Amino acid sequence: MKKRCEWPLVGGGQTGGSDLMLKYHDTEWGVPQHNDKILFEFLLLDSFQAGLSWSTILNKRQNFKKAFDNFSVKKIAKYDKKKLAQLMGDAGIIRNRLKIEGAVKNAKAFLQIQKEFESFNKYVWQFVGGKPKKNKWKTMRQIPAISKEAETLNKNLKARGFTFVGPTIIYAFMQGAGLVNDHTIYCFRYNQVSKLK
Repeated sequence: MKKRCEWPLVGGGQTGGSDLMLKYHDTEWGVPQHNDKILFEFLLLDSFQAGLSWSTILNKRQNFKKAFDNFSVKKIAKYDKKKLAQLMGDAGIIRNRLKIEGAVKNAKAFLQIQKEFESFNKYVWQFVGGKPKKNKWKTMRQIPAISKEAETLNKNLKARGFTFVGPTIIYAFMQGAGLVNDHTIYCFRYNQVSKLK
């Protein structure tokens, strides 16, 4: 049996967690992302995660994709009151008015960063010196909830108008988007992800 990080196995008994959690861990989590569309999707989903579990968001990911126009940052930045009301009526997503309004605000701020830096990718990777930060955790308990880099990036995003961020949310974003490799060293993905740039 493959050795994995503990977090996708939580609540899944001896055989592991849900298929969705395992697939996300085994194929996406920690893989360095350089595509602005994917980076925006991760940011949007992480902002909705505030106060909730990642499995809740993952289970609704396809609903979010449909509701938020396939995570098109340009379309989301133009959402009007009618569209916001429609999203508030969508039981498939997290119906939190502030988070929904925050997604629109963040889309506008994201576009401004793209304008200034050519891409969000170029902007965000500078916070880790252009390459993934490789940690060497032995257990899940050693993995921090925040980092220096996450605090710096969070402050910068907030200064640029982002909302529903925060050092913990931003660290989760950095882990998911591969700016940091937080797979435990015993996990089969640790070495695989370490080889990616």
